[in-house]
Amino acid sequence: MAEFVKAQIKGDKVVVFLKPTCPYCILAKDVLSKYKLKSGHLDLIDISGRSDMGSIQDCLQQITGARTVPRVFIGEQCVGGGSDVDSLDRSGKLEGMLQAIGSLQ
Repeated sequence: MAEFVKAQIKGDKVVVFLKPTCPYCILAKDVLSKYKLKSGHLDLIDISGRSDMGSIQDCLQQITGARTVPRVFIGEQCVGGGSDVDSLDRSGKLEGMLQAIGSLQ
């Protein structure tokens, strides 16, 4: 499972591991939707209902220290969850992070 997760976060894009009904996942998606990201630079990976969901969350815990979703990666760096993305946006740092990986239009 580590190979799947690592393959998803490789490169210069934003990746969000989420469950669609989770309020923090919705918050992360809403914050990111304010930015004009290049086509193909945002991957929303719904892990709910997957037979390997537990393994994915175990892998995310090993990589990030947290098993909960959302887990938001900007490039290969995990920036945390929904509240963390919201804080980065409010502080003005999120836009710079997105620019740094070339994801903004």
